[in-house]
Amino acid sequence: MNTFFTAWNYQVSYLEFASVITSLTAVTLGARGTRWAWPWWILSSSLYGVFFFNVDLLASAILQLIFIAAAIWGWFGWKPTGVEPRFMTTKERALWFLAALALWLIAAPVLANIGAAASWPDSLLLVASAITQLIMVRQFHETWSLWFAINLFGTWHYARQDFYFTALLYSVFALVAIYGLVKWLKLRR
Repeated sequence: MNTFFTAWNYQVSYLEFASVITSLTAVTLGARGTRWAWPWWILSSSLYGVFFFNVDLLASAILQLIFIAAAIWGWFGWKPTGVEPRFMTTKERALWFLAALALWLIAAPVLANIGAAASWPDSLLLVASAITQLIMVRQFHETWSLWFAINLFGTWHYARQDFYFTALLYSVFALVAIYGLVKWLKLRR
């Protein structure tokens, strides 16, 4: 990959840089509750899909396809005026959790068998992010608490893979998740 710039001996490619900028835009717009987050999500996920595929993080690449599908659903599912958040029932929380656990226990060994890098943590990020993205499309408040935890995990995961610029993005995403939680609570009132 062509290097856009180097920071602290880490080479940031043009593709990773563009992925980070468009992702940050998408997540910030999502936290604000605007429908315009979704086109940005399609763009950022397309870019990150190529990036992750090129570095053999296959679960992260697959996740981008799920994000693109969710973005299309979100565009048509959210009103033009934006999000109308609500809370999940206890039953919904339990079902989403059980679905995530089952999918992770299926995805991790499959990815390991096809030679994907860091298959267990990468598949956890895949499943947790996919489920949380669907929860976001459904406009549930819980999305932002989940994104906070997922983004902290993603920061660790991508730093461990030596993708420091993406790890930095995930740490910023954790802060945006706090903003999203507060903003969506205000939108509900």
